[in-house]
Amino acid sequence: MSSSSTLTRPASTTAGVRDAVTPRRRTRIFALPEARWAAAALALFLLALPLQLLGAPVWAWGPLYALTYATGGWEPGWEGLKALKDKTLDVDLLMVVAAAGAAAIGQALDGALLIVIFATSGALEAVATARTADSVRGLLDLAPATATRLADDGSGEETVATEQLAVGDTILVRPGERVGADGRVLDGASEVDQATITGEPLPVVKERGDEVFAGTLNGTGALRVKVERDPSDSVIARIVAMVEEASETKAPTQLFIEKVEQRYSIGMVAATLALFALPLLFGAALQPTLLRAMTFMIVASPCAVVLATMPPLLSAIANAGRHGVLVKSAVAMEQLGRIDAVALDKTGTLTEGTPRVTDIRSLADGPDENALLTVAAAAEHPSEHPLARAVVDAARTRNLDIPLVEDFTSAPGTGVTATVDGRRIAVGSPARLLNGHDGSAAADAVAQLEREGRTAVLVEIDGTPAGVLGIADRLREDAARTVTALTSLTGRTPVLVTGDNPRAAARLAEEVKITDVRAGLLPQDKVTAVQELETAGRKVLVVGDGVNDAPALAAAHTGIAMGRAGSDLAMETADAVVVRDELATIPTVVGLSRRARRLVVQNLVIASVCITGLAVWDLAGTLPLPLGVAGHEGSTVIVGLNGLRLLRDAAWFRARTGDGR
Repeated sequence: MSSSSTLTRPASTTAGVRDAVTPRRRTRIFALPEARWAAAALALFLLALPLQLLGAPVWAWGPLYALTYATGGWEPGWEGLKALKDKTLDVDLLMVVAAAGAAAIGQALDGALLIVIFATSGALEAVATARTADSVRGLLDLAPATATRLADDGSGEETVATEQLAVGDTILVRPGERVGADGRVLDGASEVDQATITGEPLPVVKERGDEVFAGTLNGTGALRVKVERDPSDSVIARIVAMVEEASETKAPTQLFIEKVEQRYSIGMVAATLALFALPLLFGAALQPTLLRAMTFMIVASPCAVVLATMPPLLSAIANAGRHGVLVKSAVAMEQLGRIDAVALDKTGTLTEGTPRVTDIRSLADGPDENALLTVAAAAEHPSEHPLARAVVDAARTRNLDIPLVEDFTSAPGTGVTATVDGRRIAVGSPARLLNGHDGSAAADAVAQLEREGRTAVLVEIDGTPAGVLGIADRLREDAARTVTALTSLTGRTPVLVTGDNPRAAARLAEEVKITDVRAGLLPQDKVTAVQELETAGRKVLVVGDGVNDAPALAAAHTGIAMGRAGSDLAMETADAVVVRDELATIPTVVGLSRRARRLVVQNLVIASVCITGLAVWDLAGTLPLPLGVAGHEGSTVIVGLNGLRLLRDAAWFRARTGDGR
């Protein structure tokens, strides 16, 4: 199970992980009919608007507005009619009716604008849904399409499709291949990168009796694995199922105004019909009665209410985007402000996700730190192991010259050996190299580093322990500050949910002052942890970056993915993505969302007062149509401008500093 080389390096066994989660097919935006109709409506509106404003004759811009109504309004109108058949008054149908009413009394611009807003909103929702579905399908590419199955009598091997594997089959996993099925190692030793399943930052040594998962990436050793789960029941398959189930069953949080849309819609339609029909029954003239009813529909139409809700949320989205946080929708922005509990992943979220040398400890009579690191880096240089790269990077950071080596060998689970300047250097697992020499200075140094949550690497020179290196995944600089800010926002300390080992998780939690630590979790365990919090009445924000975090991101009230190293599935499943990997932006965007929610409430009060006043005037007296339109448009402009306040950088700064003004 070892290999020798002085000139070549094994192909990287980790670079393929991100490629593996990239979907083979990605839905194009304009492949979706909702996007095509919305784009057509917007283009027609943008052609008609300048013609009308420049005083062109009606025949020039009127047909364009008519086409805007048709392209953008037919689909929500049809869906609204189908909902009406089921005795449900859909707000989309109300928008189409209000737009048609506006056009009927000469306010074609207002109606067209309303149609464009709703068509665009529907298109964005369709695109987000399609992209998530693409990523879920792409996750299936993690599991290889074929596997090498060994005959029971040992007479040979055959390549079969992984879906043909059955419980009890034995498969051969060669170096650099992905494991074809969940199972247990029968023979061999290797280091397997299972970050996609558990989130652990370092490959895990797998030997006889150890469990392996489909889709994880084998290192430099060969493994014989007995299949213990049907491919349809593998951990990867269950991740797909959990994401799909959570996406389908998780009730979407509606915007505040949508919670009263049914009653408002029914009341508005009933009042308009009554205002038109009742006077006619008592002999009123048709034209003034229709004019009054249409005036009422205009002043009572929810244009101002729609703008009361959307500008603050859209402005917050734009501001967050400028500062490196992509929030996918107005609904997601509104949800962020309601969270009262946070669950944080460890590797790649609170940490950088890359192991680094943290300690260099020379033993008595051994070389100094730089000399120890130099020979260790030289021996590790031909290796592709993440620990080896950490050692080499540490030497380069110190500007040390790394000499060439001879007779390089690598043994999975043990380490590497090489000849450096005539000396035999061994770098690897203390448990293997020390051979049980408890009580020695080297063993004491190893024990101390491991108690501190480090991975200890022993360096031997000509068979004698010379020093110990401590390696760990480095905490992000803003991790502790972010945890403190989230604690202040929610009133409770975040929960750490990680697939990493309990010792490493406990060490990190102590550094950032997290007291609730749940370690060694598989993806389904993270979902369970989130569901426990939500059962207790909490609205949970989950922050993660990997495939293993995707089910929890989907199941949570709100999910945020770290963008720089995050998997495609995590980024598509999450409601928001931290594009620049700045962890401290998370509490800031939560604070910005809360400010947006407060502005929404302010705008709804303004819009309600204006709508009520104009409607009462029209019902109790005679509201001139121009005055009704002016009042309606004036309230729309006021709430729109109020919402746009969140576009300013000052709004982001205030959210970051906790200034709620």
